[in-house]
Amino acid sequence: MAQIVDTSDFRPGLKIKWEGGMWVILECSHHKMGRGGAIVRGKLRNLETGSSVDQSFKSGERFERIIFDERPAQYQYKDGDSYVFMDMESYDQVYLSEDMLGDAVKYLIDDLEVNFDMYEGRVMGIELPNSVAMQITDTPPGFKGDTASGGGKPATTETGLVITVPFFVENGETVLVDTRTGEYLERAKKS
Repeated sequence: MAQIVDTSDFRPGLKIKWEGGMWVILECSHHKMGRGGAIVRGKLRNLETGSSVDQSFKSGERFERIIFDERPAQYQYKDGDSYVFMDMESYDQVYLSEDMLGDAVKYLIDDLEVNFDMYEGRVMGIELPNSVAMQITDTPPGFKGDTASGGGKPATTETGLVITVPFFVENGETVLVDTRTGEYLERAKKS
């Protein structure tokens, strides 16, 4: 039985069927128009082609929600334009394009455990863990007195992702990064 959602249910990450395709909502904002009804503006990515569109919807429009089966997988390596994962149930290698993965490629470190989003036996994308431990490869040194103004400094991770970190974080340290927001969480615990 299909689950029906309307525009009031729109949140980033919601997957819907729209115009004959499967889409994930990347961003959305609700706007109340003067005497007219409300509208919802959203940025959506097609799960099959990777293309993105900006679209406005009338308040109350209804859509079929897509519910995926999850299957454990592990990121292995990058091969040309593809990212190679191992299906943890069948041990098959699965090649996914950068278009299919979207912003998730910024967080793919060796041996990262993820879940495949499966729909009718096909891999449609991946679900990342909420946070990933990443090594800082380049950040300027902190100076005495930097903390008086608060804030932070830019730092580049091992995947090339640039985040803002506190002034005390140095090159070579491992930090936890929130994969939903791309923000620094804390220093990773040493094991």
